[in-house]
Order: sequence, then structure tokens, then C-alpha cells
Amino acid sequence: MRLFYTDEFVLPLPDGHKFPMSRYRLLRDRLVEQQIASPEQLFVPEAAEFSDLCRVHTTDYVTRIFAGELQPDEQRRIGFPWSTQMVERSRRSVGATLCAARYALRSGLGVNLAGGTHHAFADRGGGYCVFNDVAVTIRTLQAQGLIQRAVVIDCDIHQGDGTAALFAGDESVFTFSMHAQKAYPARKQQSDLDLPLLPGTGDADYLSALQQGLEQTWRHGPYDIAFYLAGADPFVGDRLGGLALTKSGLAERDRLVATSCREHQLPLVIAMAGGYADDVRDIVEIQARTIQIAGEVYNWDGREKDECGSS
Repeated sequence: MRLFYTDEFVLPLPDGHKFPMSRYRLLRDRLVEQQIASPEQLFVPEAAEFSDLCRVHTTDYVTRIFAGELQPDEQRRIGFPWSTQMVERSRRSVGATLCAARYALRSGLGVNLAGGTHHAFADRGGGYCVFNDVAVTIRTLQAQGLIQRAVVIDCDIHQGDGTAALFAGDESVFTFSMHAQKAYPARKQQSDLDLPLLPGTGDADYLSALQQGLEQTWRHGPYDIAFYLAGADPFVGDRLGGLALTKSGLAERDRLVATSCREHQLPLVIAMAGGYADDVRDIVEIQARTIQIAGEVYNWDGREKDECGSS
């Protein structure tokens, strides 16, 4: 297993900002403390190139992000004030998913300890998402001839609206989003498969719906690679959620997805996506368990140097 982290690239957020930036470093620390991952399995990714970002995003949008020329309303939509650190972190987060995917293609499983920025569209960001890391990764791998078809399994509580829009009508990518019906964004896009859930949905109903969704998803295969957005925000204690999953229910979700992908012999890329519990330790516990389960299912323990980054 290879894990890529970007927590050294910190956004300078104003006091009282709602985004739990500390979760990323705390997650990396917990993985090492609990011996889920060794320091030798943790890598800093290279930043995504301008040209790779433009495979998905408009040249105008990427240029203005790099140059700090976003309008105030564009910054408000993203949720972060512009800074050079924001640009660098966003590029590194995309780079982490790209590195994780390249490693997964060779060895079965790769993990981005951040990522899952599924609210970014071609010409705009939104919901704490600047660039769409999974979309850029898929387009780059396709352009390089490494894959033909991909599947995105999005279990963040918020619909992957940017991802759905970017791949609309594209048979080379199947998008499956399982999300809270009443959660952000107010205006949903059309994924290849959407499973909107009612407020208060708990473990049993959630897992039953997920099983059915995965069965539908596989009928549209085969695929060359799977991307799993393992949001911690369906947790009952999440302040931006609305569903009622327990930590054990989320662990069963993760095992179901990982096992299903392994049974279909798919390289699996995991991105952490959302998590907004009042106690950041809940987010960290949930996502550390996600990674532990995936490692158990895929049974990988790679330790060699990866060309995408440095340990």
C-alpha cells in the first residue's frame, strides 16, 4: 500500500474558519501511531502540472487560479481565500491522487490522504474544491494510454456534482454518487447512477442501498480502475451531514466497497473526501479505519520508493 500526503502544504485560513484543516496531519500521525502504515509507506507527491489540470479545467480558470485573479464571488464559492499556498496545496492534492492511481495500477491499491475534490467544475470551484483531482487523474491516465475506462464510487454525503458534469455523456467513465438528498449542493447534476438518501438514513438502509448501487455499477463495466471517495461525513455526528451512520456502519461501507472492487480485480484508488464532525478526532478515526480496511482487503504492503514523490 502506498499513501500520499499533502498536510505539509497548509492553507492560511482566517480564525474561526469551518474547514478542519488539522484533520490531514492528525490522520497521518494516527496511521503511524496505530501501525496501520509505516513512515516508509508515506510519500509527498509532486504537484500536478498546468497541462494536466487543463485536461479537465479551462485554461482561463487554471490561469486565473495560478495568477490570483479570482473574483470575490468565485473565492466565496470555493470557500477559501486565494493565496499562493492554496494554489500549491491544490496542485499537490491532485498530484497525490495521480500518484496513488499510478501506484494502484502497478500494485493494486493507492491512497491519497486528502483529495476527493468533487465539487470542482471545468471553469469554477466550489465547496472547498479548487481542482477536481479524480477527473484530472482519469483524463491524464487516459491520455497516457494507461487506462481506457474508469469508475468513480462517490460515498461522500454530498453529491459529486462537478465530477458528474465533467463526465456527462462520456461512456469511458461511470460515475456513481450515493449522497444525502437534502445536502449541498442545492442544485444536483446527473451522475450515471445517483442514489439520494433521505435524512436520518442509518446503517442498515444505507448498506442495502450501497450493495444495490454497486451491483448496478458493475453491470456497466468492465473498468480498468476504480476511484473511491470515502467521505467521513455520512457519520451521525457530522455537522454538514444529515445521515445517521455509526462508525461501525461506515467501516462496513468501506469493507463492502473495497471487497467488491477486489472481487472485480480492479486497482483501487482511495481519496478521503469530506468530514466535518465537531470533534476532529471522529473524522480521523473513521478515515484511519477506511485505510486499514482497504489494506486488509487488498493485502498490500509495498515499501519500495515511488517515482511520484519522496518519503
